[in-house]
Amino acid sequence: MFLLTNTHCTIDGEGLVIVSQKELHLDYTHKQRGIFSSLLAYMHNPRDLVSYTPIIFVTIAMFVGTSWQLFLPKSDPARYQCYALSFWFGGDALKRLPVKQCAFLQGSILQAPFHMLPLEYPPLTLIPFSLALLAPLSYYQFVFAFLMSLVAFLIYWLLLRYGPRNSALTCAFYLLIGAIATTQVRFDILPAALTLVALIAAERRHWTMAYFALAIGTLLKLYPLLLLPAFFIAEQRALGRFHRPPTGLKPRDIPRQLWLTLREFRRWSWRNCLLFLACLVVLTSGFALLNFDGAVLSQLSYFFKRPLQVEASGSSLLWLASRFGVSFRVVYDFGSLNMDSALGDIVSKLSTLGLVLGYAYTLYLQWRGRLSLGQTLIALHLVFITTGKVFSPQYLIWLLPLLAYVYSAEGLWLFCWGTISALTTFIYAYLYSRSPDIMQVPGFFEWVALRNLLFVLLTLAYLANWFRIRETQHITETQVLRS
Repeated sequence: MFLLTNTHCTIDGEGLVIVSQKELHLDYTHKQRGIFSSLLAYMHNPRDLVSYTPIIFVTIAMFVGTSWQLFLPKSDPARYQCYALSFWFGGDALKRLPVKQCAFLQGSILQAPFHMLPLEYPPLTLIPFSLALLAPLSYYQFVFAFLMSLVAFLIYWLLLRYGPRNSALTCAFYLLIGAIATTQVRFDILPAALTLVALIAAERRHWTMAYFALAIGTLLKLYPLLLLPAFFIAEQRALGRFHRPPTGLKPRDIPRQLWLTLREFRRWSWRNCLLFLACLVVLTSGFALLNFDGAVLSQLSYFFKRPLQVEASGSSLLWLASRFGVSFRVVYDFGSLNMDSALGDIVSKLSTLGLVLGYAYTLYLQWRGRLSLGQTLIALHLVFITTGKVFSPQYLIWLLPLLAYVYSAEGLWLFCWGTISALTTFIYAYLYSRSPDIMQVPGFFEWVALRNLLFVLLTLAYLANWFRIRETQHITETQVLRS
């Protein structure tokens, strides 16, 4: 018998073909992939209880990850409890809680019921804040964490039911690595879930449902308002009422093509957009009758007056400038740690300029037909977080369902977003806990700068499509099947 080689078949003395080791390995690999694919398919069945094993594991891990925060008097859920209690029962009810828990509201201790609204959040947030009041006051934060876990479970089910294969597993992975310490102690999972619902509904041409979900998300957290033009453009394009510029558009032809698009505004369908605006106006006006300042002005004041938060991309520039002699100091204001520097106002204005340019360019790409609706939403989120005055760790939650839905199990995204998520969790769960004085934490600003640099590079890569990062087989199939 001839010796086996790694690249060829051999023939023994009886004329039997002997398969090479390489071919045996390839055959084994294909079988293994087949078994693995079958297992993943089995895990993507929303009717099978085994499919929910990952989210159950992640939920348990989240309770472990947030256990140190659940009963702190100065945690975010503790603030939510103060808002809900003072709204329904008046400022006098705050005496039932520890004094330091609601110290930020002590100036409103004499407020009557139904007048105290959240200072930095839209007034509709009182609904999720109030649900946990049904439990005893001492268990408020635990019940709130449980409710947010149910919303994460809902997202997981939506991805199992409507997302591509492995999208639910991808979302569970992102939650585990990037939001294990924030999902249960923030309410950002609610607008994230509503944004995903809006995208799923829009892809299936249920435009009224999409706009309504987006409106509720905006009433809970203002950032979904930035997504309205993307949905409007996608709707007009789907209805055939939107001028399509030619594929090989030259720069000199852009003004004319824009004019050809805008002059058709009378053909556009405005009903759902007006429904969106009506929801915002009616519900906000209802709360404004109770407290105009709390329903409208306080949120705008928070947005325009607050300085750069220590984790924002602009703050990394202030830290870098300190290496060249421009000092800064960290102050606690507007409910977070912020940076005070002589360059703060300039960097803040540059961030705003970056937001305007990035926002306009993203909508330009969608107008050109280079971005699907899902890709546009991801781009807008990336631009907003990159150029924002604040980069809180819970902001990653806004993107998790969208990334899992649009880029399910994409290796490049798993690596890039996984790295950013891991750094964010490390900064929040470890570095913040090392000392109450963040200036005394070795490496804090260096790690934040590294995370921000990666986030900025990811945003630029997505807008410019470096390494073909925007492309995925799922996008192509979705556009073909639903166009």
